[in-house]
Amino acid sequence: MPWSLKRFHESGQTHFVTFSCYRRCPLLIEPTAKQAFESALERVRRCYEVRIYAYVIMPEHVHLLLSEPERETLAVAIKSLKQGVSRRLIGEAGHFWHKRYYDFNIRDHKQFVEKLRYIHRNPVTRGLCDCPEDWEWSSFRHYATGCEGSVKIESEWAARKRQRAAGQLASGRRTTPLKQMKLEWGTRQHRSCRCAALLKQHAPPAFGWGVLFSFDSFYLYAKIIA
Repeated sequence: MPWSLKRFHESGQTHFVTFSCYRRCPLLIEPTAKQAFESALERVRRCYEVRIYAYVIMPEHVHLLLSEPERETLAVAIKSLKQGVSRRLIGEAGHFWHKRYYDFNIRDHKQFVEKLRYIHRNPVTRGLCDCPEDWEWSSFRHYATGCEGSVKIESEWAARKRQRAAGQLASGRRTTPLKQMKLEWGTRQHRSCRCAALLKQHAPPAFGWGVLFSFDSFYLYAKIIA
């Protein structure tokens, strides 16, 4: 390992991890490649008991916000993830991933929010879409709607679902309609409309709005992920 690169594993902290395709080539540009990565990430989550808080798949790199594994070290889990993807997608490329990866330890809530926002806004910053919810290959839609995708995300949605399954969460209550709330995320009218449409389309119908995920909590995440 280079002297300039130090990793602090087994610290119990959350990690912001970034790794890139070989020579920054857009090897993840195709939907099938992104699907393969999501499949591999979910496998690693289950096998190594890692909590995935957020992710985004870009054409030539990936960002992850995750915990340290309950089994093995983070380095072993990342190696397994990268190998699992490259074995399926390498083809005739010779190399798929850059050898190293960037690892930043999250030490407080402020840093967690900062990295969460960065991950979900990355496709917009790069000009790949107009809004975070337009990018299918990230955890943004889960935070916005609670819908479960290919990768299980550890969030308040997930926590509330576990509480409900354990009988620890009260039954649903009526909440203020989204259009009547002054969300920071919805300061632009088209953004709030998009959010409402996503909620109507993806929120679990069995729970209804505000049951699995209260609007007080939604307001918090609206500020975090927008």
